[in-house]
Amino acid sequence: MEAILSAIMSNLLSRALSMVIQRYKRSEEAEHKIQRLQRVLLRVDSMVEEAEGRHITNQAMIRQLEMLRQGMYGGHYMLDTVNYRGHDEVSGGLPVALPRFSSAKRLPSFPGSSSSNGNRQNTESLKNLEKMLDGLETLVGDMLEFAVFSRGYPRICRQPYGTYLILGNVMFGRQMEMETVINFLLRPESPAGNENPGVLPIVGAARIGKSTLVEHVCLDGRVRSYFSSIVLFTGEDLGAFRGSAVIKHQDVTAPSHGRSLAVIELAGDIDEAAWRRLYYSAASSMGHGSKIVITSRSEEVVALGTTEALRLKALPQEAYWYFFKALAFGSANPDDQPKLASLAMEIAELLNGAFLAGNIVASLMRANLNAEFWLRVLQCLRGCARKHLLMFGKHPNRLLQQGRYVYTWRRARTRDVVTVICNPYQKPSPQDDVPEVTVQDILSGRSTRQGNFSAVAWRSAVPPYYTYFASCASQTAGCSTVNKKRPRHAMV
Repeated sequence: MEAILSAIMSNLLSRALSMVIQRYKRSEEAEHKIQRLQRVLLRVDSMVEEAEGRHITNQAMIRQLEMLRQGMYGGHYMLDTVNYRGHDEVSGGLPVALPRFSSAKRLPSFPGSSSSNGNRQNTESLKNLEKMLDGLETLVGDMLEFAVFSRGYPRICRQPYGTYLILGNVMFGRQMEMETVINFLLRPESPAGNENPGVLPIVGAARIGKSTLVEHVCLDGRVRSYFSSIVLFTGEDLGAFRGSAVIKHQDVTAPSHGRSLAVIELAGDIDEAAWRRLYYSAASSMGHGSKIVITSRSEEVVALGTTEALRLKALPQEAYWYFFKALAFGSANPDDQPKLASLAMEIAELLNGAFLAGNIVASLMRANLNAEFWLRVLQCLRGCARKHLLMFGKHPNRLLQQGRYVYTWRRARTRDVVTVICNPYQKPSPQDDVPEVTVQDILSGRSTRQGNFSAVAWRSAVPPYYTYFASCASQTAGCSTVNKKRPRHAMV
């Protein structure tokens, strides 16, 4: 009996020691991989920053630069996930209520869990980390010639560097699209005999960044030196223009042979008869080599193009997190507050890549760097998204893009006021009649205004410097007409 007990104890001790050694090795291996990832990201960051400071015109090199950017975003997302997601306990053990909006790349902390499930997760995490490392190291190795060639392009004259420290002050995530548009505009004229202007359609959902992209293109020095005039048309439909336009640029002395650029921003559907009249009129009055850029939410504009349409989509989660983290923390360092960073990653996932919602929520968070406050914001966002999924089957950001109303959430625990927001719209800044109420006031509970009113959602710091507004309707819960439409099971 003693021999049997001794053998059992020896076996158990051997297994325990083996588990401890394996955990130690796994932790040591993970730390080594994290350090490797940090080093390779430094190289990628420097390559991207150097290349973005050059006027690169080669389209193949522009595509390589975009590959570097995507690798940079993915690498930082992986590193932040590893560093911050071990602090998920700060969310109070809340379940992930909306798996369709949650990232599949969530990784546990690497020291390991005593459960077999935790060991499997850690093993999978190590594999994902190794895969990211291999991809980035291969990418850097393949880009050595790119780094050398990019130094041969002239540097971009920039404003003082301090203005580029905050991502909220620059157009983010659309560099590849911008170069695609510029490449179309600067393309040599069509052969003689075909005087019709080229047409580039740009299609995307509401507030996805179409106007911002086109404005930055029109401000580019290469475009302004190529066209003698740039004219902007805006309206609900083509028939509403009636010859009115905004001149964005005009230089009659420029050696551009009368080339002009017409930008048409449509909010509604396409009237084909009105388009044909406008296009034939443009073809007869615009100089040889002129171009037209038309933006719309409708896929119908694709048929109007003389070249492949450019479709703007929401940023991938990795790039959106890179953007949102800078807005939410401001000048604070996320590494100094990993609990806040963990909450911020979950909040970013729930925002579903929306620029407007990201700026609104990030401004709330940046004003109060407190874990309890950020946890309440996360809980409110979860509840809001869950409620709209139950009622409408769609994320609230998607509903706003379709022009439908959404119920706002409030950080304060009040149920006496119900507010809905619909029809977000923008106007050029500054405005004399800007409302005093902001969407942040509504979300934080500082404003309990009732009736129909407009609220400021966000003031953009990048061209075309729009101020975004939201049409609101707010009533007490007992007499709210919109509240009566809510299913009882959907109330939160």
